[in-house]
Amino acid sequence: MTDAPADTRPRIAITMGDGAGVGPEVIVKSLAHRDLYERCQPLVVGDLSRLKAAEAVVRSGLRFTAIKADQVDAAAYEAGTVTCLDLGLLPADLPWGVISAKAGDAAYQYIKTAVDLVREGVVDAICTAPLNKEALHAGGHKYPGHTELLAELTGTPEVSMMLTAPGLRVIHVTTHMGLLDAIARIEPGLVERTIARGHAVLEAAGLSRKKIGVCGINPHAGENGLFGGGEEETKIAPAIAACRARGWDVEGPLPADTLFFRAGRGDFDLVVAMYHDQGHGPVKVLGIEAGVNITVGMPAVRTSVDHGTAFDIAGKGIVDERSLLEALRQAIALAPHRGARPAL
Repeated sequence: MTDAPADTRPRIAITMGDGAGVGPEVIVKSLAHRDLYERCQPLVVGDLSRLKAAEAVVRSGLRFTAIKADQVDAAAYEAGTVTCLDLGLLPADLPWGVISAKAGDAAYQYIKTAVDLVREGVVDAICTAPLNKEALHAGGHKYPGHTELLAELTGTPEVSMMLTAPGLRVIHVTTHMGLLDAIARIEPGLVERTIARGHAVLEAAGLSRKKIGVCGINPHAGENGLFGGGEEETKIAPAIAACRARGWDVEGPLPADTLFFRAGRGDFDLVVAMYHDQGHGPVKVLGIEAGVNITVGMPAVRTSVDHGTAFDIAGKGIVDERSLLEALRQAIALAPHRGARPAL
């Protein structure tokens, strides 16, 4: 009698996010797509009771099973059944669409638990449903968002935010800070490290061409000193030169308005944006329902929806699950298969 072949599907921890928002619904809707189970082992880290409440409005016909942390390896992860590591943190009467300190704290605990599972080597990637920053702060956790929270929990001193949409990838040199603070923060070392993290993602995705376009800070990338104070020359150009010295195909600094157009038509595989709105705007114009947020530079892959908790429609069963589906597909594409990565 021969042993059954090992299940090498990557195991993805899906954190439930803020339970008062649309996270539980997008998870239930996404896991109703049976083809996901052919390519991964989805494990929801959250509250079983809230997932069932979401099922009551979504009506996807799914079954649910609760497991404990020591049962993660033994679970079946079969289509039609949602496997939940049930932390049981939310009150049964939690209203939809209302800021809650309890929901904010629970969202933090889901993330912390998922990071612990990565450290133990029992999951291969994390995919996050949205949290609410106000609720997170009310729950006692003062972080600007998922990216900074995950960086601290994984002990990673510096990470980058990458957004993807159909035909476009954008990695950010700075994110959640004021524009003046962002310009002050940008310097050649940070720009070079950001480009390097983006290049590593393109390699992990198996792209044969890895052409990277780097935005300037000022209109027309400064136009040879006509605009700004020479930031392109002092803050960005040295980093591009260093990356080219590594043999990488990097071009810039380029005017952001034309660079995004050129990237959209396929001239570049990755755009490096200097600050939050420079990169977020073009991605979200292409369609927030298909956007994905990837945290780059951590010890494990983390992807996320590119939308918020949508309190205005939470509990109504009408949320679009396409962003989470795409986030799961990106996690599957970037994560190692089971047994290919040691515990952290």
